[in-house]
Amino acid sequence: MHTANPGSFKDPAGRVYHCGGRVLRGLTAPGAEIFAAAEKQEFYARWTREGKIIGAVRAGNSDADARALAGEGWDAVLEHERIPFVSYPYEWPFAMLKDAALLHLELLETAVKNGWTFKDATPYNIQWFGARPVFVDITSPQPRTAGEPWAGYRQFCMNFLFPLMLKAHLNIDYAPLLRAELDGVPAGEILRYFSGRHIWKKGVLPHVVFPALAEEAAKRKQNGAAPKTPRQPDAVVLGLIRGLQNTVQKLSRPAVRTAWSDYGRTHSYGGPDVAAKEDFVRRAAAARRRNLVWDLGCNAGAYSKICAEHSGYTVAVDGDSAAVERLYLEQKGGGNILPLTMNLANMSPGQGWAGQERAAFAGRGRPGLILCLALVHHMRISSNIPLPLFLDWLRGFDADVVVEFVGREDEMTQALLRGKTEKYEDYGLPQFESALGGRFAVEETALLKNGGRKLYFARPR
Repeated sequence: MHTANPGSFKDPAGRVYHCGGRVLRGLTAPGAEIFAAAEKQEFYARWTREGKIIGAVRAGNSDADARALAGEGWDAVLEHERIPFVSYPYEWPFAMLKDAALLHLELLETAVKNGWTFKDATPYNIQWFGARPVFVDITSPQPRTAGEPWAGYRQFCMNFLFPLMLKAHLNIDYAPLLRAELDGVPAGEILRYFSGRHIWKKGVLPHVVFPALAEEAAKRKQNGAAPKTPRQPDAVVLGLIRGLQNTVQKLSRPAVRTAWSDYGRTHSYGGPDVAAKEDFVRRAAAARRRNLVWDLGCNAGAYSKICAEHSGYTVAVDGDSAAVERLYLEQKGGGNILPLTMNLANMSPGQGWAGQERAAFAGRGRPGLILCLALVHHMRISSNIPLPLFLDWLRGFDADVVVEFVGREDEMTQALLRGKTEKYEDYGLPQFESALGGRFAVEETALLKNGGRKLYFARPR
């Protein structure tokens, strides 16, 4: 039985399907013809060998799943490598979005040099194996007509360049914009942020101001037609690509140190407690091998790394993008840890067409183990989520859990309570243990900080 991927419908050349644990792609006759031509290109084979584009092999005639898809009208069926966990650009810290942009530009430059191009430039064409980006839309590469402009330039700017410039030049978080605008943010909208002296920041004049003015002029025309783009010889297109590479390379995240990004040095544990906590997590992670582990509230990923030693794949999530970026840079180029930034009280929802085009975070995989270390006090006090409600959510995954309860007298809890009129009388160890025990069977516990904190390894009842 096969199910069409809800986010794969916009390209008429093909569609992605899930068949059990397999990922298949049906292609139309024109799509199959172009893919066959791409396969013969030396640069395409090199991309595949180097892991820069997703692997794809033709499904044989004896393949029952492929025959079923062919019966729906597809002329060819491919099988892809499976991405361990799908993520979206509004969940990537700055360095991840930057590296995804540079990968797209690198592939495009090579393609143009060899008489090819890409028909779009969306970050949703890029996914991750740990901290290594990979291009996944094999129907995007196309033979290029001489003089053809780069069709994806505007889309690249709206989805890659503009968000990166917002963060680098103005220290504005791009995640809410990308989450709200799944097709990217237009130049006219971005120009509102770059007023006054900011228009002189690198890349703003050529890629924001001038395109925004051109778009506005087109709107004022009676027919509303966009101005024709002149022919662009290879040298012009390559010059544009290299200019963007130079611009993106020079963009950097503003230097900001947060408590969580420097957690390994600033946490409130003493040496013995650090070792005890690491040993506890290691025992839980090693209890059995899980295909997928979530570390929610991962900080800079110290415990994600422990889990990664004993699991197939670990998704490390935190609301502090600086901490997540630090983890990404440490793992960059590989590994089996996917670092994501997200407000854990407002996780990525289902979005786009029918609320399914971009899947909700909780619906993209079933973890076998979930870590919630020093998280529940934030959920209850900072986000006002009752602990039973949070534990119900955890229990819904039918996964083992490692949870750390931070007592009321702990300095971190006291910092959260400071200035609050609500006393959170329901936040206490007896209430927490009662709620946890009603949903999970506790296998092991450990006390930290002279009993001020308590660790639990528990399995669903």
